[in-house]
Amino acid sequence: MYDTIIVGAGPAGLTAGIYAARGALKVLIIERGGIGGQIATSWEIENYPGAPAESNGPGLTERMRAQCEEFGVEFSTRTYLSSRKTTQGFIVETDAGTLETQTMIMATGAEPKLIGCKGELELRGMGVSYCATCDANFFKGLKVAVIGGGDTALEEAMYLTKFAKEIIIIHRRDELRGAKILQQRIKENDQISLLLDSVVEEIKGNGLVESIVVKNVKTNELSEISLDGVFVFVGQKPNSEPFVGLLERDARDYLLTDDEMRTNIPGIFAAGDIRHKSLRQVVTATGDGAIAAVNVIKFIEELK
Repeated sequence: MYDTIIVGAGPAGLTAGIYAARGALKVLIIERGGIGGQIATSWEIENYPGAPAESNGPGLTERMRAQCEEFGVEFSTRTYLSSRKTTQGFIVETDAGTLETQTMIMATGAEPKLIGCKGELELRGMGVSYCATCDANFFKGLKVAVIGGGDTALEEAMYLTKFAKEIIIIHRRDELRGAKILQQRIKENDQISLLLDSVVEEIKGNGLVESIVVKNVKTNELSEISLDGVFVFVGQKPNSEPFVGLLERDARDYLLTDDEMRTNIPGIFAAGDIRHKSLRQVVTATGDGAIAAVNVIKFIEELK
């Protein structure tokens, strides 16, 4: 019987693990993939307070994991399937067996959205990528497109300038949405050009990406652009499917909580990008994780 099981090992889950373990709880973090969540693919972190110069996602989350282990947090690679309430707490079903816990913290995060255009799935991994940090090295000296206009798209476009010779940022609106400092860097970089008021209708290629068909949303004019890669950063979708019928969600499928990270079921909390909120950054995820863990400690104390 664990005091709390944390589902997800991104910054929210790892921070919750640190706080819960420091509160003398028996803690298990389960994660279906690697440690770190989305931030594990970030090449540079400039907006996390106190992070050393040239910090990167993998380094930051590995330090978080090490800190968890110092306090006795256990880790297990397995996939959460479902859970049900018992008189003792919760029975948690996973692909590697059944677990028991008094409380749970859901920190499964979110994942990139797809464009949804023709050819995207067929050429995924063959020139279509959702992670510049992972794949930029394959595009040295080549021409690529970055789809999106938010912070992530602009950050990844800047990163790609270290590898690709030319980057086109394609965005459906008439102006970018990213932070002003990022927009300024984009405009000052000769390797980057902008194609606004445009969407990708099709990604073409015979085994590898060769071109994209772009539509101007104002004129409906179609044009074809020859290039070697497409990097997609058009938003996120929450990993909340396992909680359907269990936890309340908003219209966009993010989990609903109060300010104390409590869900509609006593004993189950949520933290990080999975949660309905206005800002999804590492710093807000870690804040959520800390709040969730502190309230787990209080919840367990009240059961005694």
